[in-house]
Amino acid sequence: MRLGLLQLNSTIGAFDKNRARLLEAYHDAVQRGAELVLAPELFLCGYPPRDLLLRDDFIQLGLDCLDALTPAVGEVPLIVGYVDRNSIRPGRALYNAAAVIQNGKIVHRAVKSLLPTYDVFDEDRYFEPAEKIGLLEIAGHKIALTICEDIWNDADFWPERRYRRDPVRELVEAGATLIVNISASPWERGKEATRLAMLRRVARDERVPLAQVNSVGANDELIFDGHSVVLNAEGEVLALGASFTEEVLVVDTSAPSPSPAIALTTHPEELLFRALVLGVRDYVGKCGFKSVVLGLSGGIDSALVAVIATEALGADKVWGVSLPSRYSSEGSLGDAAQLAKTLGIRYDVLPIADPVVEVEKTLEGVFTGKIPDATEENIQSRMRGLLLMALSNKFGPLVLTTGNKSELAVGYCTLYGDMCGALAVIADVLKTEIYALARWVNRNEEIIPWNTIEKPPSAELRPNQTDQDSLPPYDVLDRILRHYVVDDAEPTKLIGEGIPAETVRDVLNKIVFSEYKRRQAAPGLKVSPRAFGMGRRVPIAQGFRG
Repeated sequence: MRLGLLQLNSTIGAFDKNRARLLEAYHDAVQRGAELVLAPELFLCGYPPRDLLLRDDFIQLGLDCLDALTPAVGEVPLIVGYVDRNSIRPGRALYNAAAVIQNGKIVHRAVKSLLPTYDVFDEDRYFEPAEKIGLLEIAGHKIALTICEDIWNDADFWPERRYRRDPVRELVEAGATLIVNISASPWERGKEATRLAMLRRVARDERVPLAQVNSVGANDELIFDGHSVVLNAEGEVLALGASFTEEVLVVDTSAPSPSPAIALTTHPEELLFRALVLGVRDYVGKCGFKSVVLGLSGGIDSALVAVIATEALGADKVWGVSLPSRYSSEGSLGDAAQLAKTLGIRYDVLPIADPVVEVEKTLEGVFTGKIPDATEENIQSRMRGLLLMALSNKFGPLVLTTGNKSELAVGYCTLYGDMCGALAVIADVLKTEIYALARWVNRNEEIIPWNTIEKPPSAELRPNQTDQDSLPPYDVLDRILRHYVVDDAEPTKLIGEGIPAETVRDVLNKIVFSEYKRRQAAPGLKVSPRAFGMGRRVPIAQGFRG
């Protein structure tokens, strides 16, 4: 069977735009010989719609969109994800559903069986699971139509399973000759390889060809990587969708053995960079902005964010601003200017030394007898935030924050200062990963000044300051964060592996104490299995110090 896979980018709530893009891609696939066309999960409304699902007018617009789409679909069936109402009570009011449209009519509807509630997912909040599932018959093929999570419960692949049901196995036992899965599976580092390995295992074990179409694009924190795939009954890859870009694939499931050249991109920094670029491009565009502004300190974090933003939007849409204080080094100022010139972005210098002095004079009376401390350092950072927000208000660019995950974890950042902005581009990237990304950016030529990469990191808020005045070495800190934040490991495990107990306890205390800062931070692009933000729900007021 010749399948068309529409690996497309939808915008949440942009029903008319999503429908128009879907029809354009559908007709493209049909013209190229597709006999069945697949579009992603909840494509008509965009994923994840979250509490928009509580609004009846949002649901009705989605159903109206489906009604408008249906007459435009011809003899070649189209499968597309949408939100349906559930009239059965007791039960939740909605279904995560798929419609099969052919010859201007909906000929079949399917409902998602497994509703994830872990990490960033909260589908059980809104949807009722399918009670019964059945095969879809098209042109003599018995098709197991599944929706995203329905295929993520293979007993042979997962040593520990979340669900008792395995919808794929049920449908194969009922006689399925083809498995199709429409998906909105968000990306994190390594997810594309895990997903492909799992799907290959399912196809091989069930001895049935399998096709999965996955969303691509970014919606708020989540980034969808595409990597749609068609497998034969031996689990061999017949076709693999591109990463982080739209694509229409037309693939014959009975094609001969595939080319060994079909493979995932193996360079982790390339995938991470492309994910962040897509995240910035879609966040800026889908929020209705045209350009961005950021502070360029001459440090590695702001340099990398500038490179990502330039790749995402174009040099003419990125504005770098140097905001030197009395402690800013000539080397850092030179590095910032050099980077801006290399990227071809607008660059301005707005010194903050005089405004900071004026603020200090205003506070002089109430600060009498107090020695300078982090308060004065934070005044500098907040002055920078004030000026960047003023530029945003006056000229319209969206402010990008430049803090990394290591800093955000332990509170090495200033509320209303360097945390000011609308999007935290690298908030889920550890400092050691920042260095690896920067070196990857410079793999062919010097883009980020090598001095920026090689000098000791510093906030430059007091004389001769370095990050390691306040923090453990980043390789040690990031090791703790991977264990404690990402893996939820107990502190004793880290101590048992040779990290001093006092270092572990100090970092953990900083993590817990800084939760109130993270609650007020700009949304960050999720690229790890456990990011700060929508997938990590930790109370602020608490006494646990595990």
